[in-house]
Amino acid sequence: MLVIRRRAGECLTIGDDVEVEVLDIEGSQVKLGLRAPREVHILRKEVARIRSANRTAARSEVPASLAGLVERLR
Repeated sequence: MLVIRRRAGECLTIGDDVEVEVLDIEGSQVKLGLRAPREVHILRKEVARIRSANRTAARSEVPASLAGLVERLR
């Protein structure tokens, strides 16, 4: 892991097209501004975990008892 110290108002770049700016620091919280092309997806880690879990659940096989219920409801 690369550790970089920045003050409010300072920036860093990731690659050629992503810029991260420290907007504000209040106590233990840091407010960051991110500039990136629209095709670059930026998610908080906890949101990415939830999306991954949802995709896994959607791909899992439906139990036979639930499949039978779905058929009866159609």
